[in-house]
Amino acid sequence: MERWRVPLFSKATIVVLDIRAQNLTDHANRLMRRLPAWPIYPLGALYPIWLFWLGLTGGLGVDPVKALEHAMGEAALQLLVAGLAITPLRKYVGLNLLKFRRAIGVLTFFYVLAHLLVWLVLDVQILSQVWADILKRPYITIGMGAFLMMIPLALTSNGYSVRRLGPRWRRLHKLTYVVALLGGLHFVMLVKGFQFEPLIYLAVIIFLLALRLPRMNKRAVSKSR
Repeated sequence: MERWRVPLFSKATIVVLDIRAQNLTDHANRLMRRLPAWPIYPLGALYPIWLFWLGLTGGLGVDPVKALEHAMGEAALQLLVAGLAITPLRKYVGLNLLKFRRAIGVLTFFYVLAHLLVWLVLDVQILSQVWADILKRPYITIGMGAFLMMIPLALTSNGYSVRRLGPRWRRLHKLTYVVALLGGLHFVMLVKGFQFEPLIYLAVIIFLLALRLPRMNKRAVSKSR
């Protein structure tokens, strides 16, 4: 007796699911167009304020400075990942979040700045020791390098700089890719022992950057013709 294999999803079912997914994406894009980007700034400011309050009231454990330093650094890395995900989401899913990317990038810079200030002012506190740590500890050297690269990105994250720099603006802001890789590597190197969480962050960053490679290759081929 011949066995008939019944496909899990018929072609009609796949078409229906695809149409529904497209409708959901279109609805989400219409909703995103109505939302302004500026609330990201005050909403983003609430998190470090809340962390500082927890630190003052004993809510960050026995070492509130280290907890605050780690929380701000990890939040900055999460924002970096969110910023990197915007282009693949638009390309592969059709979800357009480009209007929020600049605000996410600026907020990322201030989170990294807060992470650095906690380390400088509350943790180390001695300027000579700060310089020694930058030179002797590779993960601090990498983290500081990433922060320095972020300064021109933050300063040019405005409409005036986009108009003033023209095509150079896009080339400059490709430093974001390097910053993201260095940020992920910084996290992997600073943890003690083998931990999955930093490796997951680094893997996600590499994956999001790898999604950009086909487009870059196509541009390179078109330019060479």
